[in-house]
Amino acid sequence: MKFIEIIKNSKFFKFFSNIYILITTIFLIWIIFIDSNSLTVNMKLKSQINELENKIKNLQNEINQDQKLISNLKNLDSLEKYGREKHFMKKQNEEIYIIEIED
Repeated sequence: MKFIEIIKNSKFFKFFSNIYILITTIFLIWIIFIDSNSLTVNMKLKSQINELENKIKNLQNEINQDQKLISNLKNLDSLEKYGREKHFMKKQNEEIYIIEIED
């Protein structure tokens, strides 16, 4: 019995026994953790959005590099150089030696 009286007389119990405080606390817990649009879900979605935006920037940079390469390959000399360096193409009666350097 003394334990119950001690609890009832505590400031903590008096504070949370107030119906407004109790409802506000339950509402905040609901909004932060339980709801389908909770703050935790929103934080996860924002991080995914940031990751996707970074991917978009990286892919846009790759697209720009590829467009520059395509514009350079319109010249026949640079097209031949690219084919020889990247795809090891050769002319007839020509031999190619590939030298790999180990670091």
